[in-house]
Amino acid sequence: MSTIEKALAKKQHNKPEAGNETADKTNVAVEAREESLVSHNKKLTIDTESLLERGYLIDSGERKSIKEEFRQIKRKLLNNAFGSASKMLNNGNLIMISSSKPNEGKTFVSINLALSIALEQDKTVLLIDADVLRPSVSRELGIEKADGLIECLLDDDKDLGEVIYDTNINKLKVIPAGEPHHLSNELLASEKMASLAQELAERYPDRVVIFDCPPLIGVTETLVLANLMGQALLVVEESKTSLASIQQATEHLNEDLALGIVVNKAIRSHKDMYGYYGYGYGSK
Repeated sequence: MSTIEKALAKKQHNKPEAGNETADKTNVAVEAREESLVSHNKKLTIDTESLLERGYLIDSGERKSIKEEFRQIKRKLLNNAFGSASKMLNNGNLIMISSSKPNEGKTFVSINLALSIALEQDKTVLLIDADVLRPSVSRELGIEKADGLIECLLDDDKDLGEVIYDTNINKLKVIPAGEPHHLSNELLASEKMASLAQELAERYPDRVVIFDCPPLIGVTETLVLANLMGQALLVVEESKTSLASIQQATEHLNEDLALGIVVNKAIRSHKDMYGYYGYGYGSK
């Protein structure tokens, strides 16, 4: 049985309405194309032991406060993406993680949120390293270099599925940043990026897509990216990030964007490197 035939078989219980059969077959063919491409990509192996040692949310069977903290955060996000609040948002399954300035912990939050959502029974999660000037997702995960977002944005013939990689963590897929390019920021604001975001939102509406984005202050392209998203988390560091910086970072965001705040504070402990002490959600 071919890949497309298998994908069609999955949808037999959802027969298309009259007149929609052609569109349904087209969508199935696109999904099958991605599945085929992903299956041929090399599988990226995440260094889970290293992540666990550095305080990341690796499910070791132990009861840890960080697991519960991210569970609370993801519940709000999942409700906005798929629950009662989803009708109020465009592309609610696309979530950007950013900060006002560098080094406030946004990549730590992006990875942990992805790991937490991957524990859900009925959801998959795609983590995208969109901080193309200072990519850190691959380094933090301990995965090898691979073509990623930059290559897909540069090459009109490159299919999105070619840069989506399976990992050794069930239900977690990754798009690396790719090789640095002198037009990296401009590529984030390109029409190709907008079309890719829409494709990600619509191709798998039950998938959560997390974008680890550049800071909002000093990188104008992050605001362009924000307009493609349905939700955003702003990571702020307790006792360091000023209210003025938070206001400056959020004042130009789209009013339709669901905005949350994660308060991050570094602590010195033999168990955890980070603690999460608050989560705000509401209008700007």
